[in-house]
Amino acid sequence: MPTAIRAGAVQRELEALREQIRRHERLYYVLDQPEISDAEFDALMNRLKGLEKQHPDLITPDSPTQRVGGAPREGFVKVAHSAPMLSLDNAYSYEELRAWDRRVRELAGADQIEYVCELKLDGLSMAVRYAGRHLQLGVTRGDGSVGEEVTANLRTIPSLPLSIPAAQLNSAKLPHDFEVRGEVLMPTRSFERMNEERDRQGLPRFANPRNAAAGAVRVLDPNITAQRRLDFYAYFVLVRGNYFFSTHSASLQALATAGFKVNPNWKSVHDIAEAIEFISGWEQRRQSLPYEIDGIVIKVNGLRAQQELGFTGKAPRWAIAYKYAARAGLTRIEDVLVQVGRTGKLTPVAALSPVSIGGTTVTRATLHNMDEIARLGARIGDWVQVERGGDVIPKVVKVIHDAEHPRGTRDFQMPARCPECGGNIVRGDGEADHRCVNASCPAKLRETILHFASRGVMNIDGMGEALVGQLLERKMVRDVADLYSLTLDDLLKLERMGEKSAANVLAEIERSKQLPLERVIYGLGIRMVGERTAGLLAAHFGSMDELMIAGAEQLQQVPEVGPRVSESIREFFDEPGNHRLIERLKAAGLQMRGPKKQRGTALAGKTFVLTGTLARRTREDAKALIEAAGGKVSGSVSKKTTYVVAGADPGSKLEKARELGVQVITEKELEGLLNC
Repeated sequence: MPTAIRAGAVQRELEALREQIRRHERLYYVLDQPEISDAEFDALMNRLKGLEKQHPDLITPDSPTQRVGGAPREGFVKVAHSAPMLSLDNAYSYEELRAWDRRVRELAGADQIEYVCELKLDGLSMAVRYAGRHLQLGVTRGDGSVGEEVTANLRTIPSLPLSIPAAQLNSAKLPHDFEVRGEVLMPTRSFERMNEERDRQGLPRFANPRNAAAGAVRVLDPNITAQRRLDFYAYFVLVRGNYFFSTHSASLQALATAGFKVNPNWKSVHDIAEAIEFISGWEQRRQSLPYEIDGIVIKVNGLRAQQELGFTGKAPRWAIAYKYAARAGLTRIEDVLVQVGRTGKLTPVAALSPVSIGGTTVTRATLHNMDEIARLGARIGDWVQVERGGDVIPKVVKVIHDAEHPRGTRDFQMPARCPECGGNIVRGDGEADHRCVNASCPAKLRETILHFASRGVMNIDGMGEALVGQLLERKMVRDVADLYSLTLDDLLKLERMGEKSAANVLAEIERSKQLPLERVIYGLGIRMVGERTAGLLAAHFGSMDELMIAGAEQLQQVPEVGPRVSESIREFFDEPGNHRLIERLKAAGLQMRGPKKQRGTALAGKTFVLTGTLARRTREDAKALIEAAGGKVSGSVSKKTTYVVAGADPGSKLEKARELGVQVITEKELEGLLNC
């Protein structure tokens, strides 16, 4: 077959695959209407990756494989907005809202104004520019006039299109060059999973989804952003910095037609009375949403009227945000119970005298941990203020102590053994939380199994939340080792489980036995041991048996394993129940041995910092070579740095090295050190 014809066939297959994958991404991430399984989607993506690897000259910037790529950046570039991105004025009562409505009608010279009500998503505002139908630039709000360019990070968000088909833009009556304003947020489930993973790695938890989303957008490494599972909701469109449609509602409809994810919970209303009715309705329903909101945004619908109303010094006159008030109540702590979470964390929970807060009767409120109890000075019997801010679990925010509210008399003590399983309870030095370290603790089991079976761990496709829920409910599984004892008859007893599906799940379980030792270590869910640390432990010890008996000193010989991580590993293996679990996994046939990596010593004791673009290899490759030779790679320059390796276009790290007198070497000089 002539080369030109063969190349043309490959090009057509690539285009068809990309279009097919884009369609399924939109069905899954935007419309929540998936048509194929994860395994089928992965097969399409793997086929695309394989073809692009064979034909790198045919890779396009908007290919679904290019959402994440490249090394971390040195910093962010400032970009001016095409039109101001201003914050909104707030209203905290219906009277304030009616006063705003009167001002709007007076300024507009109208007896009645049509508004659009939208949920006030608690995220990060963003401007995204498209050129020639392709995503060109993403900019944070910044100070409203100038923001930071975060394009590479935004490209990792699956619900944000990398390119828009011409047919969809035509249907939406949009040109090929335009700008979308929207909100980046972290869904509640993603937030919970991320904090659970941070718990396992011994990292501090994020306080709320908004902070987590903001942090994810502003990290310098897009790979980290991709792991945070963010979402993007579009709410406005500009063309050359100007309004394009005659009404705001038309803008929302056009964005949805073009393929953007638009929050469906918006409504056009005829007057402020209908807007208040919308606000009142969502105050009770907002806790059912899969993301956080902190109010409702009301906008004048007509864009010409918006232009006429204009802006104050800091906000548009044609829009306002109604903020839901934090809901609070006064009650008494009857007792303190201990709740064991899915990661083994023990949380003290106040059992309260029933109190009505925001129309809901509250009988429980979190006290977080022993440090928080000490800060509050809370005792059993105290009168306390309890708050429900947003959609979070009620929490005790203040102890009330006056003549009418006498102090309690009994202090709370954390139990010495887990109330769920009787396992060991540990609290690391400098840590706030107490934890159960038994991997088979019933309270932890659901999350433990989901983690164990997930794609990046033991990769048991089909072992999702619904199936795991049924297995636990029917007591078919009491720990992850029980997965390897499941039979076809067991699975056929479950709802919506046919013979073919059951056989596929069993085949996936059997296939997982061949995964390497590092995956098994990661699957155990040892706190502070993520994917990378599990790989380093497997390479260093070469077997589960050697890892299990390693002392703190031996563990700390592993790169990136310090005192806190080694302590967490020892706590895990000191729990007898975990020994029994590993023996059962071993008996089931999982890989308990692996190649033991012999580390070099040529760079032992030396610390390197990499900056700029290296000519012969990526930073990750250079880092791996340095570590293999016994050296350490750091992300920042300090007096303890031995060498700074400077490639092309080095950033501020080079200046810092010169300030501190740290030796700067070239990539070629690094090669010399590696070969010595």
